[in-house]
Amino acid sequence: MPRWPRNQLEDGVYHVTARGTGGIPLFLADLDRLDFLRLLRKALGRHSWLCHAYCLMGTHYHLVVEATRADLSLGMHWLNGTYAHRFNRRHQRRGHLFESRFSAWVVHDDHHLEATLRYILENPVRAGLCAEPGEWPWAAAPVL
Repeated sequence: MPRWPRNQLEDGVYHVTARGTGGIPLFLADLDRLDFLRLLRKALGRHSWLCHAYCLMGTHYHLVVEATRADLSLGMHWLNGTYAHRFNRRHQRRGHLFESRFSAWVVHDDHHLEATLRYILENPVRAGLCAEPGEWPWAAAPVL
């Protein structure tokens, strides 16, 4: 399914992803993942998001959030910008952390939501990081 231009997205539930520049890791240590999750919780409150799922991999992450288009863009700008600044400072690096702006796809209905959640939660299994989706400590389908 193609990704629509952001200005044509409707308000609702989104599958959101972001990747490290040139395949570099976004998370080098558990501290990085914990920091990202703290920032995600803050973004949920600041931008009135509802989080249906997340999965933090090495070079990318997935989120399923419910938001307005405007709040999604503002929140993602804040989340990725703040995380990149903190990551660069913590690891004494410079330059872009994220490959490009985040990608977002509208989740159209309950069937699509179920398939998206399954895809996200099985991502670590497909990558060989664990045998079962529930074993990966950096993925969950909570309402944060």
